[in-house]
Amino acid sequence: MARFRSALKRSGPWAARNADGAIALGLAIVVGVLGVMPDEIFGPSGDEIQRQLVTAATLVVLALVATALLRDRLRQAPVERAITSGALTELPGRLARLEEIETLVHSTRRALDSLQLVRVLGSRQEIAQSHAEARKDTTRWSFKGGTGTYLRAVTLPECVAAARKDKRHLTVTVEIIDPANVEVCETYAHYRRSLSDAPDGTGETWTTDRARKESYATVLAAFWHRQRYGLLDIEVGLSSTMTTFRWDLSSTRLIMTVEDPNMAMTALADTFYYENCDTELRLSMEQARRVPMEMYKKVPLGDEPTIEEVQELFERVGVPLPRSYNGRDVVDIARKALRALDPYS
Repeated sequence: MARFRSALKRSGPWAARNADGAIALGLAIVVGVLGVMPDEIFGPSGDEIQRQLVTAATLVVLALVATALLRDRLRQAPVERAITSGALTELPGRLARLEEIETLVHSTRRALDSLQLVRVLGSRQEIAQSHAEARKDTTRWSFKGGTGTYLRAVTLPECVAAARKDKRHLTVTVEIIDPANVEVCETYAHYRRSLSDAPDGTGETWTTDRARKESYATVLAAFWHRQRYGLLDIEVGLSSTMTTFRWDLSSTRLIMTVEDPNMAMTALADTFYYENCDTELRLSMEQARRVPMEMYKKVPLGDEPTIEEVQELFERVGVPLPRSYNGRDVVDIARKALRALDPYS
């Protein structure tokens, strides 16, 4: 009895809150009992009485179920309206806060990139991607290095093509070793061979003669591009000393590469390192022997420069080719100038 009374006490509050449901449940049990009771209990006409009771009880159960459903719907409607209206009202604010968070994340990332003085690039893919990002929409490019092979093969043609497409101005400064200075060319070739005596991506090994031809080719390529794009301002300086670094500086970033094709350093514009390297390149260029690029109109070069055109150009600009060079050597220089192979491919 004690357990029964305890169960009644626990079920009492639930039955009070769900009276219609409790009644419906009780009537359903009654209907079920009536449906299985023997006909003899109701007398001679028990079958008819039993059927009427079951039908009536069923209708009452259905009515109570419908009442319970309507009551629940009425209870839920205000809550749904409150939730829906509140969510819709708050949606613009939440979207605005989301945009603010995205802007903050972007600004934070840029700030961290700016604070990071130099980032090391550890693969050819990263280096190539960094060069591509540096070339994108740039209006200037400064290079200082050995003979400018990658500059001729990739950087200069693509920068000029992009500037011509957008019809915008492009300023390029190039500082390479002086091809007329045999000593510096020999030093450069010896340094490259000491790192690897195997052919590079162009299929050639480094010799003094190759170093000279590569530098001559860069000078020729500068004149050739200058004659074909009027909005290109290009300067070429010839240095009597070599460097183990190659600087490539655009409007947006600096890239410093070494002879290891899988290692490089990069810094974004407006950072301490970028600005100081920019100053270094300017001062170094002022000390180099200038090639008179204003002479580009004096010696026109064909789409496929002839031997005579190339020889006359170098004579007129004060960088004559060695007397030992024959026609095959001149053709080799022209090929390197206009069809240079990517040494990192």
